[in-house]
Amino acid sequence: MTPRTSLPDAALTGLRSGFAGEVHAPGDPGYDEARTVFNSMIDRRPAVVAQCASEADVARALALARDRELEVAVRGGGHSVAGMALSEGGLVIDLRRMRGVSVDRDARSARVGGGAVMSDLDRATQPHSLATTGGRVSTTGVGGFTLGGGSGWLERKFGLACDNLLAADVVTADGGTVRASADENPELFWALHGGGGNFGVVTSLTLRLHDLPAMSMVMVLFRPENGPEAVRTYRDVMATAPDEAGGACIYITGPPEEWVPEALVGRLVCAALITFAGTEAEARDVAAPLLALDPEAAVIDTVPYADLQCMLDDPPGMRNYWSAEYLSGFPDEAVAAFCADAATMPVPTNTQHVLFPMGGAVARGPADYPLPWRSSPWAVHPFGVWESEADDERVRRWVRGVRATMMPWANGAVYLNFIGREGQERVMAGFGEDAYERLSRVKARFDPDNVFHLNHNVKPAVAMV
Repeated sequence: MTPRTSLPDAALTGLRSGFAGEVHAPGDPGYDEARTVFNSMIDRRPAVVAQCASEADVARALALARDRELEVAVRGGGHSVAGMALSEGGLVIDLRRMRGVSVDRDARSARVGGGAVMSDLDRATQPHSLATTGGRVSTTGVGGFTLGGGSGWLERKFGLACDNLLAADVVTADGGTVRASADENPELFWALHGGGGNFGVVTSLTLRLHDLPAMSMVMVLFRPENGPEAVRTYRDVMATAPDEAGGACIYITGPPEEWVPEALVGRLVCAALITFAGTEAEARDVAAPLLALDPEAAVIDTVPYADLQCMLDDPPGMRNYWSAEYLSGFPDEAVAAFCADAATMPVPTNTQHVLFPMGGAVARGPADYPLPWRSSPWAVHPFGVWESEADDERVRRWVRGVRATMMPWANGAVYLNFIGREGQERVMAGFGEDAYERLSRVKARFDPDNVFHLNHNVKPAVAMV
């Protein structure tokens, strides 16, 4: 398809007629806001942004794309690091007006609009003392997060987000609407457990909720020279921790918070975080070996889950570049390599060098989903976030360097929500070869022309070479 920068007035008028949402084209007052995404490095100019308010709006927008041969992008939270929510000269189906959340307390479930972000879900479930695994950033879109697998603080207790997917409503490339659940379109339902947005526009999801009467956290800070001991201790703590415990070891720039010593603000620090689906006393017990290391600072508190979800939020307008490696093990040699990479991390920036513990309900989840990384015990996630264009190359070089350093312990699998465009080989590593073939057959049924290809793409079986 040939990129376009504008559409004829008649085409825009036709789309706007009877459209419940709003349509933005170049020159419209809301156009620039409508095409702004999380990663400020992405600057694309769609021919039209259709901010849909209903499934009918989605179908109308897809019809225009077919008629005008426009490339289609789908936007939920807009958090794709590669900017997959935008098409240069194409049509964007923007779901942000479809972000309602309805909680059924008795059924322990929530129906979530396709444009909802994590804070919409978390704030709706919190008054009921219910929750489900969500992303670690409150502005992440629930739809893309869940369809890609969904890794978060509660995963060791409640499983991945997609493990809690009960049903989804999907508008397909031809404008039809289908429902996917264990009883309806079961192959599509299977594909939505990690297969991403390859099969249509998911306009709503029904998610299983779990009782969460209390959420606690322990965060301790160490100087970088004490980082290796802290990381080793964290590794050993999580090896025997209950499923309620999650968290991460994170090298960060010391933030200007009251509890952070002034000498650490703006400097590299090693933070060990224990999140706990339970009481402060229980969290403190798990974190006891870390507290015994005499950290430079510590925060121990019971915190509402929705507030915890905001803790790592980055300010808007930042530049982003991320990647990940999933590990078969994390021996002392890997700890040393991880900490050595931290020493070269660009500071001060909002960049994070993250080690996530896996296991628990993640590893026990359904083995047939297209998520080969779920059996990994550890994940390393170099998360580049910075402000100045002048730092672009050094941050990207550092992220790629972390991947290379971790390669001796990597198992080759990868959570695709954590990476950008890294080639078809990495896409295959995210799904697994056998699962990819099954996904491609589902794709051939629901999107034979690969209309939905601005993602970690699965090609329809009939188009495979």
